[in-house]
Amino acid sequence: MARTGSCICGAVSYTVTSDIDKTGACHCSMCRKWSGGVYFGVKVPSDGMEITGKDRLGIYASSPWAERAFCATCGSSMYYRVTAEGPMQGEYHIGLGTLDDVSGIDFDGELFIDLKPDAYEFAGEGRTQLTDAQVMAMFSGEG
Repeated sequence: MARTGSCICGAVSYTVTSDIDKTGACHCSMCRKWSGGVYFGVKVPSDGMEITGKDRLGIYASSPWAERAFCATCGSSMYYRVTAEGPMQGEYHIGLGTLDDVSGIDFDGELFIDLKPDAYEFAGEGRTQLTDAQVMAMFSGEG
């Protein structure tokens, strides 16, 4: 099922052509600063999204392995994209909140669980929870 989304002002919009059925939360300090809290991302393959208004995107290389995009007009956080070589290269993690319809999307994992602030905790069980060391190993190809 195709899904659509956009920034607040509509200058940047997208259509996801691949299936989306899961979201995960990231608790790293960059995602918390970028989103103003916990970041919920939806994984989309590099060829699974068509973006309209690319010229309105601001791109920031936030780490040696990824970049973050935001609307240069309204400031909405749009996506995190893996730039490092390897099997995840080009993969998007679009902000769950930018989707027009979030029905049927399950919460299945948390990254940097050991960096999660004490101020919140999610209910429910059965989610994958990876620590800082486990995520770093995944990006380095060791995990």
